[in-house]
Amino acid sequence: MTTADRQRVVDDAFADTIAVHRRVQGESRAALLSAADALWTALRAGRKVLICGNGGSAADSQHFAAELVGRLTRERRACPALALTTDTSILTAIANDFGFDRVFARQVEAHGQPGDVLVGISTSGGSPDVIAAVEEAQSRGLVTIGLTGRDGGALGRAVDVHVNVPSQSTARAQEVHATILHVLCDLVEQELVDADA
Repeated sequence: MTTADRQRVVDDAFADTIAVHRRVQGESRAALLSAADALWTALRAGRKVLICGNGGSAADSQHFAAELVGRLTRERRACPALALTTDTSILTAIANDFGFDRVFARQVEAHGQPGDVLVGISTSGGSPDVIAAVEEAQSRGLVTIGLTGRDGGALGRAVDVHVNVPSQSTARAQEVHATILHVLCDLVEQELVDADA
């Protein structure tokens, strides 16, 4: 690979992610605000946020939970949030006893209550375990938010609030998902600070 080829890889990656960010900014602003409203409504009522996803989306789930419980940029009270991706004993027990498709749904059954929010993240929009969690959440009266890639898939069609990153690239979808989660946390933090002022 020549130096010019390597530079082109760098330039193309940045150009692609900037283009997808701009598209989502233009097309998904209303969905983002609806997702933030759902999160704030739940948190204001003393409810909690459950988050799930696989692979890089599992890492995003943990990242989002950490920022809600801890903070993004502002001093404020902690928000109750739980990534359903972190306990290997629970994950492996459920996968062994019920099948991997139930690893998140079983935890929603255990922890989810009416008025809580489930955030399901899937770059394909087709992750069976995330879709099963959404179905379980809806049967229990939770509000569901989906962050997807591609055309949104079955997850996008199933959730109450759908924020789509219309890219075939998993990497681009994950990059924009990180921005979306930061924006959601920022909006929630501003509401918390204003409410507690």
